Amino acid sequence: MNRKQLSLIALLASLLLLLTACLPKKEESMASDKLKVVTTYSIIADIAENIGKDHVDVYSMVPRGTDPHQYDPKPNDTQAVEKADLVFYNGLNLETGKGWFDKLIKNSRKEDSTFMVSQGVTPIHLSEKGKESEEDPHAWLNIQNGIIYAQNIEKELSKKDPQHKEDYQKNLKAYTDKLQQLDTEAKAKIATILEEDRILVTSEGAFKYFSKQYGLTAEYIWEINTDNQGTPAQLNRINTIVKDKNVKALFVETSVSPKTMESVSRQTGVKIYSKIFTDSLADKGQKGDTYYDMLKWNIEHITDGLSGR
Repeated sequence: MNRKQLSLIALLASLLLLLTACLPKKEESMASDKLKVVTTYSIIADIAENIGKDHVDVYSMVPRGTDPHQYDPKPNDTQAVEKADLVFYNGLNLETGKGWFDKLIKNSRKEDSTFMVSQGVTPIHLSEKGKESEEDPHAWLNIQNGIIYAQNIEKELSKKDPQHKEDYQKNLKAYTDKLQQLDTEAKAKIATILEEDRILVTSEGAFKYFSKQYGLTAEYIWEINTDNQGTPAQLNRINTIVKDKNVKALFVETSVSPKTMESVSRQTGVKIYSKIFTDSLADKGQKGDTYYDMLKWNIEHITDGLSGR
């Protein structure tokens, strides 16, 4: 073998090493293999991230701090849905304002990839006259229902990506064990509140599932977020309840304007104890920025407020 041939072999070997070094590592090359998951709002997004972890890229349409009942999808939302492997929504009468979600899914032709995470939840219905057949959407505020959400998400992730089914099942087990422990803690904490003081007053009637699970009575100004909020009749009703039942504290939701509850506070002399979470997580990095942390925040503040602490 002459010198020219040896030099050519050496050059080719060097080029091969250089090309190998430039190739993406396994983790980087797998990035495009992640399932693209779209959710309607931040609470479902957080649950999906806890189950999918490294195998999913999750996009939440409704921004944190925004009401998912009424939403106007942006171009980015439409693009995300069109590219999604899976779309998760709450159902139970949540994403119904002006039919925004149904229209989005129909126009994107993603019906076959869209799944309701509340499937299997026992619904509570509205009590307002003429709306008795409509479901209360806020099922996730009962931790046991949140566990059902997680189970439904794991089921669909595993179907779509059977290669990582074991990981999804392991993540589900760890996550639901954590939620079960919080559910036990919630029952113990709320049981310390005097029975006559277990009246939870909020702006929207979002805490029926929570109150039923943990032995409270849910009272509110309006039943569900609509255009009909804070009417004189609604205010007269809640003011009477607060005074007659000697309510210890008022609470206002993070995704709702506090103005109407501030009016109730002025007229009854009962203070607003704190904000609590319903339809949205806090911004990332703040307290209540995960489903688990928002539940924990609610449990602690409701217990302390109704106990007069």
